[in-house]
Amino acid sequence: MPESPRRPGRPDAVLFDRDATLVVDVPYNGDPDAVVPMPGAREALDRLRAAGIPVGVVSNQSGIARGLITREQVEAVNARVARLLGPLDPIVFCPHGPDDGCACRKPAPGMVLEAARRLGVDPARCAVVGDIAADVGAAAAAGARGILVPTPITLEPEVAAAPEVARDLAEAVDLLLAPAQVPA
Repeated sequence: MPESPRRPGRPDAVLFDRDATLVVDVPYNGDPDAVVPMPGAREALDRLRAAGIPVGVVSNQSGIARGLITREQVEAVNARVARLLGPLDPIVFCPHGPDDGCACRKPAPGMVLEAARRLGVDPARCAVVGDIAADVGAAAAAGARGILVPTPITLEPEVAAAPEVARDLAEAVDLLLAPAQVPA
């Protein structure tokens, strides 16, 4: 008989990728009016809030390093995301480019560790939900739980390598709120 997979218990906090996970991806978006929530995003976040689980954002914003957008534009877009989807705290973003060698850009663990610190929770009790391997990689690097919610841009190897995969945000929340299950 195959061994049942271990299912972790409810996390103490859930951190979401922003672009293509919570909102429709608009590359290097600096325009708050261009923010459009992903289907089911508000409902998924509200279910976690109703369960008493804090929700936040960890987001790579390399457009700042590339000179395409400013930090103030990113903050204005983040404020619009919070107006549309409800309170998100903390919102942590990395302003560096891919070649900057920083500790915060996903898949590095820096933003997950910082968000966990601000929330006063153990990073190992956090979950990270995102649409690409860098999101679940950051989760793994921080010792957190990673759930991939693929989009059309997600690569098949990323899906195959993900520790957990959900069809959409509602299913990701189902996984997060499910009781812990330990193999017998």
